[in-house]
Amino acid sequence: MTELIVLLLLGAAIWFVFDSLKARETAYAAARRACEEAEVQFLDDTVSQSSLRLARDVDGRAVFERHFRFEFSTTGDDRQQGRVRLLGSRVQDVNLARLWLVE
Repeated sequence: MTELIVLLLLGAAIWFVFDSLKARETAYAAARRACEEAEVQFLDDTVSQSSLRLARDVDGRAVFERHFRFEFSTTGDDRQQGRVRLLGSRVQDVNLARLWLVE
């Protein structure tokens, strides 16, 4: 019985890691696309997860809500913070400083 619990916990941990990697790739693509559309420079070519919590999606299912941060520049010599919010595997919004891009 103990082995089964350990295997289930290990499986859940592996699923969480792969789900987090997929969410990071989704946030990266959304941030890059938002920077291209706003004609600003996507800095460091990366996003980092800043928060994780459980939330409900539009169907009422419990999913992870993840917030990712990234940096961009409007002139090439400044650094500004951007944010991507994912609900489950879907991008909810992208924030570039004061410019909101909603999908």
